[in-house]
Amino acid sequence: MTGLLPPAPGATRATPDAPVRRRLPRRVRRHRGRAVVVGLLTTLVLGTAMLPLAYLTTLAFMQQSDILDGGVLPSTLTLDNWRNYWARLPLTGFFVNSAIAAGLGTLLSLAVATPAAYAIARFRTGGAVLPAFVLSAFIAPPVVAVVPMFFLLRWIGLLNDPVGLAVVYGLVNVSVATWLLQSFVARIPVELEEAAQLDGAGPLRTLVSVVLPLMVPGLVATGIVLAILNVNEFLLALTVTQSPDSQTLPVAISLFQGDRGVQFGQMAAASLTAMLPVYVGAVLVQRWLVEGLADGAVK
Repeated sequence: MTGLLPPAPGATRATPDAPVRRRLPRRVRRHRGRAVVVGLLTTLVLGTAMLPLAYLTTLAFMQQSDILDGGVLPSTLTLDNWRNYWARLPLTGFFVNSAIAAGLGTLLSLAVATPAAYAIARFRTGGAVLPAFVLSAFIAPPVVAVVPMFFLLRWIGLLNDPVGLAVVYGLVNVSVATWLLQSFVARIPVELEEAAQLDGAGPLRTLVSVVLPLMVPGLVATGIVLAILNVNEFLLALTVTQSPDSQTLPVAISLFQGDRGVQFGQMAAASLTAMLPVYVGAVLVQRWLVEGLADGAVK
């Protein structure tokens, strides 16, 4: 009988108290090894990306003497930077100016870029030259637009005004908004537009009634990207808003650089305060941003 046969030489008999050790298949081991490598690389990339933010946070709690000595960690934690920067330059008005300029500029860019992206994606307006020409306007350095924008705003009476800065942002970011929205228009089935045209709808009515409702995720994702670009912009804001009542957050942070030196600790504290609303807003709209960008990437 099989149960009475002696075990083969070198074989181990499993007992009820000793579990059988089974070797994992090679495919499973390879998959686990790749997962470990990907996890390590992700941790390394995230750690590298967060390193400047961590050092900025450290600077906000360091004394000026420790910073000038080149220290990385504070010898003594202090909150003087937070008290002094707010007493020297309250950021409430600058928050409002940034919100006005970023919000109105984003709406203006979307209003101009949506029909432009629809015309390029559906009617091939401009052929292959127009999309490249539109994108080249965004690739060009922003300093080339400083002088024309300055005289334009002075001519229309919007110099030193957040609304004027919003006009600048709206015109400058039309190119990137058009480029992003083309993919969202291209993934909408053409049959829906053809059905609307059979019912007597023209191109404008088709855009408003059929295309725009289906482009809501794309409009939200593009609007978030444009708003972040507008909030972080510095050169144009520094040029066209020279009065304290109209300046934005990036310009206000640069004011901590005085004639006698740079208040690094106060600048770091002000930077963290200015970054907080952007980070909170990004976390709140992260789901819509990811969904919108994912929808635009799949046709």
